[in-house]
Amino acid sequence: MRSRPKGDKRMIIAARYLITGDGKTVLENQAVLTGADGKIQKIAPLTDITREYPKEEVKDYGDGTLLPGLCDMHVHLGYWYSQPDGFNYGSQLIMLYALQHAQAAFERGITSVRDMSSAHGVCKNLKLAAEKGFVTIPRITHTDTGICMTGGHAWEEVEQVDGPWEVRKEIRRQIRDGAEWVKVLTTHRTHTPELTQEELDAAVDECHRRGIKCGVHAGTNPGIQMCIDAGFDTIEHATFMTLDHAKQMAEKGIAWTPTIMAYTLLYDICKENMEKHAGAPAGDPVMQKEMKDYQYFEPAYKAYRDHFKEFYDTGVTVIAGTDMVMYQSPLLPLNRELKYMVEYGITPVQAIQTATSNPAKVLGVEEERGLVKEGLDADLLVVGGDLSKDITRLGDVKLVTLGGKRVFENGIRYVGTGNLTM
Repeated sequence: MRSRPKGDKRMIIAARYLITGDGKTVLENQAVLTGADGKIQKIAPLTDITREYPKEEVKDYGDGTLLPGLCDMHVHLGYWYSQPDGFNYGSQLIMLYALQHAQAAFERGITSVRDMSSAHGVCKNLKLAAEKGFVTIPRITHTDTGICMTGGHAWEEVEQVDGPWEVRKEIRRQIRDGAEWVKVLTTHRTHTPELTQEELDAAVDECHRRGIKCGVHAGTNPGIQMCIDAGFDTIEHATFMTLDHAKQMAEKGIAWTPTIMAYTLLYDICKENMEKHAGAPAGDPVMQKEMKDYQYFEPAYKAYRDHFKEFYDTGVTVIAGTDMVMYQSPLLPLNRELKYMVEYGITPVQAIQTATSNPAKVLGVEEERGLVKEGLDADLLVVGGDLSKDITRLGDVKLVTLGGKRVFENGIRYVGTGNLTM
C-alpha cells in the first residue's frame, strides 16, 4: 500500500466504453470529470472536457470500460467463526480481520458493501474510523448481529430470541446501538421453518415502524413464502424458491440476493473433497462440518443454474452479494458472482446493474450513487477491455475511486486521510 498521490481534487477519466449502471446503457468515447466535492462533475467526450479543463490530470484507459464502483450486498466483514483457531480471536483481532476484508474490496472494484451480520460493534466502529480518517475503506451499510430463534440457524454467532415481543425488544436494542438494517434468520438446510409467522411479522413491523429495512436468511420452503408474506425488504439466498415466489417478490418490491457464489463454491469444494478423500473425513475441521451438508449443496447449485434466468425475467430486483464465510474462501469475489449470472443467462450489462444501481435503490441512496451520472458520488471503476461483451474483464481492475479519490490503481492500494461521508 502507498499514500494516496496528490492531485485527486479533480481528475479526468476516459475509456472507450462507459457502462452507466442502469442495466442497458453503454456509451462510447466518453470521459468523466470528477469534482473537488467528490462528485461526478461532467460527462462528455474527452476532447470537450480537456478543452474546458486543460490543466486537470487525464487518466485515459484506451479500450477499457468505465462504470460505477460495485456494491456487494451480502458480506460478513467480521465473520471469524470459521477460523480453526477461533480461540485466538479477541475483539482487537476481529477488528483487524474485518479491516482486512474491507480494504480487499477495492482490489475487486467494490466501493460499498452491506454487512449482513458481524460481531457486535465491528461495522459501526469501522465506519467511525473511516469518518475520522483513520482508515480508507468502502462505504458500509450494516446490521448488528443477526437474530434467530433459540437453537436456530447460526445460533452460536447471533442473538437468540423467542416470541414476537422478544423479537421487537432485540430490534429496538440493535437500533439503539446503531444498526442501520436488521438481519433475521429463519431457515437452515431443512424444510422446517424456524421463526413463526407471528415472529416474522413482528420483525418486519418493528423495523418498518422505526424507519429501517430488514433482510432475512431464507433458503427453503415454506420459510420463503412466510418471509414474502411478512414483507421483508430483501430475501437472502431464497435458494429453492419457485417461479411464483419470484413473481410475488416482484409485485411486492422484495429484492432477491441469490448469493450463487456461496453455494456453488461449497458444492465444488465438497465434491472435490469427496473425490480426494474417497469419503474419509477432510483434514480441515471446518470443512468436515460443511461436508455433512453436501446433499444440500448439490441441488442448491443446480437450482441457481437451472432457474436463475427465469426468476430474473419476472422483474424481481436482483442484488449481487457473495456471503463468503468459509475458512480460506476468496474475499468478496463479486466478479465471480456476476460471472455466474452471465453464465446462467443474463447479459454482462444486466449483471453490472445488480451490483450498482439496484443496490443503490434498495439501500435508498440512488440519489447519491449507483450510476455514472452527473451530480452523483464519483465512486468509479475502470477495467481493461469491453466489459459489456465480456464479464470476466472485471478481473482486470485498473482504477478505483471513492468520492473522486484514488483508492486502487494498477495493483496498488492507496491509503490516506479524507473524511468521507459514509
